[in-house]
Amino acid sequence: MKSPTDTPQNAIDLATLYDRDFYLWIETTSKLLRDGKLHELDIDNLAEEIETMGRSEKRAIASNLEILLTHLLKYKYQPEKRTNSWQYTIYEHRKRLRKAFQESPSLRRYFETVFAECYREARNLAAIEMGVDRDRFPVSSPFSLEETLDSDYLPV
Repeated sequence: MKSPTDTPQNAIDLATLYDRDFYLWIETTSKLLRDGKLHELDIDNLAEEIETMGRSEKRAIASNLEILLTHLLKYKYQPEKRTNSWQYTIYEHRKRLRKAFQESPSLRRYFETVFAECYREARNLAAIEMGVDRDRFPVSSPFSLEETLDSDYLPV
């Protein structure tokens, strides 16, 4: 049985395989890379997938940060409704961020870059969840970057 990498028109076949069977394209591309058959790769789609992976990592950082900041706001501004679930969510999203920074330390710079933007979103989300006006919260984050990531920090 022949594999897709046995054909002479590999690059053309891989480009069409990308649209027809993405998982088989991944398997084939991985095998070509491991075998050092770089001239047979579908470079355009491979580059696109690598770029997509980077965007996905950034989206995960922003999403985890927004959730974390939302819960820190709720915890600070609704002390009468504090729950273990909120503490769990705060812990979980800090853990996800720490792991991302361990695996890709350069993502820490991205975290710092989007912190203010994520806080603005968290401010809106917290206001909606709490049923209050967003002006109840400061325009700038009351939590520093360090406090936000500090596993021992909970606002009072």
